[in-house]
Amino acid sequence: MRFRNLFVSAVLCAATPGFAAEEAEEKPDPLSGSIKVGYLSTTGNTKTTSLNSSANTKYETGRWQHDLYLAAIQASEEEKTTAESYELRLTSGWDVTEKDFVFGRLNWRKDRFGGFDTQFSQTLGYGRKLLETGAHALNLDLGAGARRSEDQNGVSESETILTGGMDYKWQFSETAEFSQVIAVEVGDDNTFSESVSSVKTTLIGAFALVLSYTVRNNSDVPAGTEKTDTRTGISLQYDF
Repeated sequence: MRFRNLFVSAVLCAATPGFAAEEAEEKPDPLSGSIKVGYLSTTGNTKTTSLNSSANTKYETGRWQHDLYLAAIQASEEEKTTAESYELRLTSGWDVTEKDFVFGRLNWRKDRFGGFDTQFSQTLGYGRKLLETGAHALNLDLGAGARRSEDQNGVSESETILTGGMDYKWQFSETAEFSQVIAVEVGDDNTFSESVSSVKTTLIGAFALVLSYTVRNNSDVPAGTEKTDTRTGISLQYDF
């Protein structure tokens, strides 16, 4: 009997590290993201077809969330560049409560054929998670900061801005999701707004097909350029 008890205790002690390792492996990976490449047609200041690419990386640790977004659009026609734009956005947020969070955001945009060559904004703000269910998620945020803009002629201006944003997701099936993202920057001289509507459908494994429609508007642009640009995209996305 004593030998059997010692044997059972030895087996349990040997198995404990395995159980602990298994529990450690079950912790979610703090790093996630996606890479997207696809076809794009544009209207407005540029009317052409092109390729677009973007990458989004999110790192979550404790109450902190860090999000890095990179995007590039390039097109040419008869060896002449007809569209070229880039965007870099870095957002760091901290959860005050389960519903409330504060954030800081840096957003740099460059468009060689748009109303402004470059726009760079810095924002601090507050957000709230209004809706979190199995199928729906809705976040709203408000902020304030500054923006520096430079037009295609090299004329620059700086202004204080107020910002607002909405991020909505609807998982309407096991393999399909609709999302609507709206961002607004209101300044004394110009109001920038962007709406991105997209539908994502899982193809196989980590690969998905994404259909998107983007509308960008600047309320006050230099003469000879249009206020609104639209982009319709079909992309292949890889999630990790």
